[in-house]
Amino acid sequence: MGIIIKPIVTEKMTAITDKFNNRYGFRVDPNANKLQIKKAIEEFYNVTVVDVNTVNYSGKNKSRYTKSGLINGKTSAYKKAIVTLKEGDIIDFYSNIQ
Repeated sequence: MGIIIKPIVTEKMTAITDKFNNRYGFRVDPNANKLQIKKAIEEFYNVTVVDVNTVNYSGKNKSRYTKSGLINGKTSAYKKAIVTLKEGDIIDFYSNIQ
């Protein structure tokens, strides 16, 4: 599972999936291109991918005040892929949960 890191299951991504029944979001390897992402998802989930859109997110600087003083940090940068499947194909992320 080198290219696909994890599926994105957030409120915003769920709203997109509800609006367009065949779109799903994944956090992917930042060095992966669209063809590699398409191939990895088709092999892993046994579906047909029609389109892949990618978005690169840069890390943000964060700071907070504590008793011991100011703590500075940074959130990690990542790449997100929004995958459009063939009409009729679905991915069920919750099938293995008991």
